[in-house]
Amino acid sequence: MALLRSVLHALWMFVTVVPWAIIMLVCSIWMRGIPLYWMAARWLSWAVGSGARALLGIRLRVSGMENLPADKLAGAILLVKHQSTLETFLMPTLMPHPLAYVFKKELLYVPFFGWAMGRLDMIHIDRSQRAQAFNKVVSQGRKLLAQGIWIIMFPEGTRIPRGQKGTYKSGGTRLACETGVPVIPIAVTSAKVWPRKAFVKRAGVVDVSIGVPISSAGRKPDELMREVEAWIEAEMHRLDPEAYRDADATGGVAGSGATVEKAG
Repeated sequence: MALLRSVLHALWMFVTVVPWAIIMLVCSIWMRGIPLYWMAARWLSWAVGSGARALLGIRLRVSGMENLPADKLAGAILLVKHQSTLETFLMPTLMPHPLAYVFKKELLYVPFFGWAMGRLDMIHIDRSQRAQAFNKVVSQGRKLLAQGIWIIMFPEGTRIPRGQKGTYKSGGTRLACETGVPVIPIAVTSAKVWPRKAFVKRAGVVDVSIGVPISSAGRKPDELMREVEAWIEAEMHRLDPEAYRDADATGGVAGSGATVEKAG
């Protein structure tokens, strides 16, 4: 049954992304910026909302939404635990602000999906040119943050198997310290239902826990990232104790506010 559900979901994503990407490319001739972003978010809501709920049986349990800044122009950098493709698609459907992803430029060449993404206000970088890449992140990041667009990054850099911890890189906290905006740590248990690099997905509940914003004022990037890492990993232990049965919690804050269940 899980295999059949996964096949149907893959077909759903394919038959919807192609026409939607074409519509976005055509609309981008006269429409850019935030309106085009929300058009893209609509497709993501189909992919991880209607599709994941109805076809895969995946539900979301979100806590900590009250921790998000309420000011429309308040800047923030989201630093998210990365276990699968799910959270990549999910975050724009949850956040009240447009998001700008920092991603490798090779994704722009993915047919339809990458072509449409290239028309959005995102930050695509050449990882082989580290210094220039970070300068580009800071330059574009300042402009986007000034427009009320939040930057989202996955500090582990790649998808990490359930119950494991990757190497947290300080790019996101370096950007926060350069721009003076807070970072918001987010824990996601997506691998419980959507494992890393797996085609077959399982029905179940994915927890998304949004932490309290951490100020970057007067902080050093490495020190700030250690605090982010400690919170995320401690929260992962709390949300998915079965996956960390043989591991010791890394410390940090457990819990982040009221919990809301929603379809996802």
